[in-house]
Amino acid sequence: MATIDYSHLLTQTVEELSDSRSYEGLYQQHKEGDPLPSSQSLQKIVELARAILFPGYFGNSTVNKHTIPYHIGVNVESLFNLLKEQIQAGLCFGQENNGLKINPDRKTASLLSAQFISKLPEMRRILATDVVAAYNGDPAATCFGEIISCYPAIRAISNYRIAHELLLLGVPLIPRILTEMAHSETGIDIHPGAQIGHHFTIDHGTGVVIGATCIIGNHVKLYQGVTLGAKSFPLDEEGNPIKGIPRHPILEDNVIVYSNATILGRVTIGRGATVGGNIWITEDVPAGARIVQRKH
Repeated sequence: MATIDYSHLLTQTVEELSDSRSYEGLYQQHKEGDPLPSSQSLQKIVELARAILFPGYFGNSTVNKHTIPYHIGVNVESLFNLLKEQIQAGLCFGQENNGLKINPDRKTASLLSAQFISKLPEMRRILATDVVAAYNGDPAATCFGEIISCYPAIRAISNYRIAHELLLLGVPLIPRILTEMAHSETGIDIHPGAQIGHHFTIDHGTGVVIGATCIIGNHVKLYQGVTLGAKSFPLDEEGNPIKGIPRHPILEDNVIVYSNATILGRVTIGRGATVGGNIWITEDVPAGARIVQRKH
């Protein structure tokens, strides 16, 4: 049987893929010392942060009250060193692609890493309220440990809270990668730019979308399939979408939104309101209102 020579086909393919016109807008030029953030390193950062925030549930399961200072100390040091490298890579990306003005040197990255770590105690305090909200809102939950170990909402919300703090510090790219990691892991899509209060929970979770300019108050509960999205984007004179304007819903305190409800645009769902399942909302909902499908 004659041997088939594939070299010509392979060479032609390499030439086509190497044509600069084929990768325009899809190519990040590597500069010496300026790599992109590493997804593997960022996954390790998430694991370290979770181990610090929820000791014993993530990371080393043999931790106890006597060894907690040691384990947290080791994890904090590892997190600081790994995070500063990734932040520097993110700053380089931001300077190259977004016109970022922050100097992407190691000193700046170290400062931002340290500032992030200083936020972890407050982050744990807020995440503890999220655990309480999930436990109190689900009669099937037997204990806090089950919530932390098993519930996808805690993983998604913890990634969001980590990413949100990095976003507030001005770190580019990395916050979005972290929330997309949680999206892949849990099916819950929370943009790091959203503002979310304490005692927040998502029951079941799959298919939830929370847009970049959402503002969510305290003691808010969402069910699976809820979309907090935008209606349409205003365009500039050249027909391009205008970025950065508020375009997602505001949910005030003590709001409940049931499964597969869709709330679009910069509308306000008033304090204590309930939105039933499979509802489409594009207008404000008064405080205390109960919006459900009409019976036919």
